[in-house]
Amino acid sequence: MSGTKNSSQFFTIGLVTAWYSSNIGVLLLNKYLLSNYGFKYPIFLTMCHMTACSLLSYIAIAWMKMVPMQTIRSRVQFMKISALSLIFCTSVVSGNISLRYLPVSFNQAIGATTPFFTAVFAYLMTLKREAWLTYVTLIPVVTGVVIASGGEPSFHLFGFIMCVGATAARALKSVLQGILLSSEGEKLNSMNLLLYMAPIAVVFLLPATLLMEENVVGITLALARDDSRIIWLLLFNSALAYFVNLTNFLVTKHTSALTLQVLGNAKGAVAVVISILIFRNPVSVTGMLGYALTVFGVILYSEAKKRSK
Repeated sequence: MSGTKNSSQFFTIGLVTAWYSSNIGVLLLNKYLLSNYGFKYPIFLTMCHMTACSLLSYIAIAWMKMVPMQTIRSRVQFMKISALSLIFCTSVVSGNISLRYLPVSFNQAIGATTPFFTAVFAYLMTLKREAWLTYVTLIPVVTGVVIASGGEPSFHLFGFIMCVGATAARALKSVLQGILLSSEGEKLNSMNLLLYMAPIAVVFLLPATLLMEENVVGITLALARDDSRIIWLLLFNSALAYFVNLTNFLVTKHTSALTLQVLGNAKGAVAVVISILIFRNPVSVTGMLGYALTVFGVILYSEAKKRSK
C-alpha cells in the first residue's frame, strides 16, 4: 500500500512541477518574444496559442480519449461559450500586450488581485455576498498593488491599464462561467470547454490580427528567413500554452480547488523570482514589499473563504 501511496505522491508532485514549468515557461517566453526579441504582435501570438489549443484539445479528447467528449446541446449554450471565448481572448491579448511594457514581476503582482475582481463581479452579477471578513482580506490585496505600483522602477501606464484589464477579464470569465454553465445539462469540464472556446477565439482573433497587425504573417516569414529560431519559439510557446490548460485541469482533478489556489499563489512568487533572475529587471524594496503584501492578502482571502463555507 505504501508503494502505491508513494507513486501517487510522486505523480502529483510531477503534475504540479509540469503545471509550474508550463505556466512560468509560457509567461517568460511571451515576455522574451514580445519585449526582448522584439516580436511586437501580441494578438497574432495569442492566435497561435488558440490554434494550438484547438488542435491539441481535439487530439487529447477525440483521439487519446483523455476525458469523454461532451457535446454542445443547444444554440443558447453555443452563444454562452462564444461570450466566454470573447472575454477569454480579451484577457489573454491584454495580458500579452502588458508584457511588452511591464516586467513579469510587476505583471504577476497585478495578476494576484484576481480574487478582488472575482468578489466584485460575483457581487454585481449574482448579488452573492461573502462574509465581511472575506472582504476585509481584500484590503491588503489591493493595497499591496498600490504600493508595488508606486515603487515599480519600470512602471508604464498603458501596460498597467492592459494588465489590470486582463486580470479583471480573467475574473469576469470565471464568474460568468459559473453563471452561464451552471445547469447540469450545460456543465462542461475545462478540457471540453477549451475544445470549443479555442476555435471560436481563433475566429475572433483572425480579423483583429489582420486589421491591427498588418502583414504579420509576411513579417514573421521574413524574420524566419533571417532567424529560423522564431518559428520554433512560436511553435514551442503555442504548445506550452495548451499544456498550461492541460496540467491545470489534471492538477485540479488530482488535488483540490483549495490546493490549486495555494499552489497558484506560490507560483506567482516563483515566477517573480525566476523572471528577475533571467531578465534582470530593476526591483525596488517598496515594490517587493507591495507584492509580498498582496500575496499575504490572497492567502488570508483563501483562508477566509474556506472558513465561511
